[in-house]
Amino acid sequence: MARLRFFTLTAVLLVASLVLVASLVLVGSLAPAALAQPLILPGARLPSGTEAPAGLPLDPGQGAAPQAPTLAPSPPAPRPAKVLREEAILNRDLRLNGASGGLRIERAGKSDLRAKIALSGIRLSRPGEACSLKPEAPVPVVARGRIEGLARYEIQVPACPITADLLDGALWVRSGEECAVEAADCRVDPRGLWGPEPTVLAAQARAIEADRGQADKTVRENYRTLAGRARPQDVRAIVSEQAAFSSDREMLCRSYAREAAHGFCNARFTEARAAQLAARLGIAGGAPAPRKAAAPRTPVTPIPE
Repeated sequence: MARLRFFTLTAVLLVASLVLVASLVLVGSLAPAALAQPLILPGARLPSGTEAPAGLPLDPGQGAAPQAPTLAPSPPAPRPAKVLREEAILNRDLRLNGASGGLRIERAGKSDLRAKIALSGIRLSRPGEACSLKPEAPVPVVARGRIEGLARYEIQVPACPITADLLDGALWVRSGEECAVEAADCRVDPRGLWGPEPTVLAAQARAIEADRGQADKTVRENYRTLAGRARPQDVRAIVSEQAAFSSDREMLCRSYAREAAHGFCNARFTEARAAQLAARLGIAGGAPAPRKAAAPRTPVTPIPE
């Protein structure tokens, strides 16, 4: 029994010795190939004629060309708005919201302008009864320069001067308040869009629609450009202002006579907004001003129409 244990132990030791010898022989045969490869760290330059082992990233200066950083698209170039001259309203019969009063501007001499005007209102002494304020002679019309991209005029009606901005075939009275003219026993409110009667506009509906489409495009692109150039802290105010644009247009134009049939007020109000944005982008005389260095882009919230 002891002899059997001796032979078994001897056999186990013999097998272990053979396995050890085989392992040493295998390592010795692989060592030269391993030593022949240089130690390569990630990002290091490879020696000339040396290929990178599989899975090792190449140095940016070798092999594949470095990729250029992806840049966000720059804001679109500003679009010039329609440029108007005073001829746009000369010798035209205009009415407040296309329905009340009357206004006609004509030249007096070489450069002076005069207006024949009648303002409809409510009698002071008897509320509910209609009245009219109509100067006997034409009143002066004085140019006050360009404000927010729109040419501005003052119609010097006694006791009720009117400030109006020039649109295409219309005058937009957007500031001021009601006038109580005691001498005429009449209260008048000139605010609104002074433009042609609906019967005149019916034949121009297709051209008006084209004007509206062009103005809408200019407003959208100039809004994006303005917001893209603005400082991050200023973007919120620009977005809020643009969001109010559609509601302001609806409030102004819902009073214009038969607006749904011709769209005149909507088109002209949109053109006014396009001119205001273009002016803030530095576009004068219908051509873009030289661009300054672009500010970092800020995401712009889309505004539904």
